[in-house]
Amino acid sequence: MIDYRSDTFTKPNVAMLDAMFKAEVGDDVYGEDPTVNKLEALAAEMFGMEAGLFCPSGTMTNQIAIKCHTQAGDEVICDHVSHVYIYEGGGIAFNSGSSVRPVQGDRGLITAEQVADAINPDDIHKPRTSLVSLENTANRGGGSCYDFSEIERIKQVCLTNQLALHLDGARLFNAIVSKSETPKQYGETFDSISICLSKGLGIPVGSVLIGKRDFIKKARRIRKVLGGGIRQGGYLAAAGIYALENNIDRLSDDHHHTKMLADALAEKDFTGTILPVETNILIFEVRGRFTPASFVEKLAEHHIRVIAISKTQVRMVLHLDVTEEMVAKTIKVIEEL
Repeated sequence: MIDYRSDTFTKPNVAMLDAMFKAEVGDDVYGEDPTVNKLEALAAEMFGMEAGLFCPSGTMTNQIAIKCHTQAGDEVICDHVSHVYIYEGGGIAFNSGSSVRPVQGDRGLITAEQVADAINPDDIHKPRTSLVSLENTANRGGGSCYDFSEIERIKQVCLTNQLALHLDGARLFNAIVSKSETPKQYGETFDSISICLSKGLGIPVGSVLIGKRDFIKKARRIRKVLGGGIRQGGYLAAAGIYALENNIDRLSDDHHHTKMLADALAEKDFTGTILPVETNILIFEVRGRFTPASFVEKLAEHHIRVIAISKTQVRMVLHLDVTEEMVAKTIKVIEEL
């Protein structure tokens, strides 16, 4: 089976499993798991930030960050298809008591001008705007990436208006590799960053939230309230350390494979608009003799799994468990449809 439904379907390789098996562990809720501590320090140091917090999921790291940056009655600015807004179960309202100002960006990417226009005036009738949340890469934008100059312009708007700036970096390393950037550029710009390790980097469970030391101290308390403490979390953290040390550079392979699939689909009469391919996510329209649902079923007959994400679109996501041979087989199947 070739699985393109998501890069969350990755499984640890033998070397990662060996690192997990050999991990030195303690009780992380007591702060005594040396491998968790090492992962948190490694992630923070990579981005030039002060501290980190290991959590079970990227949804949790995002929600903890939002709660740290806001108070009940505040408002968060983000794109209208942001993961924090449409895929986290209404968590901003439930966990933080804050509302959302969704902005209609371009493929999940918003501009400094849009942020400035979305800030509420100092008016008791309006929620207090306190946070801007960006997503890089943007999932529903087809793995689209910000130009870093635009992020810097958004940061300046935040500084001028005393707003915090959070990054949902679920696939941040894909953006860094694609745009030839450095982690420390991001650490110098954002107040907090959520890094998901269980997607393209291939670990089975876990994300890291990084920021200033006082921020992470507050975040650790919120993680406890949300039930996010993992006792001997070092077995998972060891996989995270392995991923950060071994699985970043290879993300360019996934990007190359995604472009190959996009090129094959572009030749077919049933393919409509294909979102520009920048990283490892391919979103395209299906029309004519196939619907998204029937296209999914047809590929399943060839042991290829993809997902319909709307009434008109299909998504395919590349990852480290999809080999060059699997991509070649998929292209052959597409060509014969």
